[in-house]
Amino acid sequence: MKQLAEFVKERRKEVSLTQEEFADRAGVALTVIRKIEQGKTNLNMDKVNLVLRMFGHELAPVNSKDLNK
Repeated sequence: MKQLAEFVKERRKEVSLTQEEFADRAGVALTVIRKIEQGKTNLNMDKVNLVLRMFGHELAPVNSKDLNK
């Protein structure tokens, strides 16, 4: 979660947006942005993906068998 938090915070700052401005543009509540940037683990995947799509990214489930290849 730390990597996600750092990624979102760094990219948001690169485009010079406050958390509130970014939440508005991403279509999520301000609390979603705050939770992501604080590295919280109880996040809604759909909301996280709305945020990540702002940067052309998306999270998807990964089969653990694929990780061992």
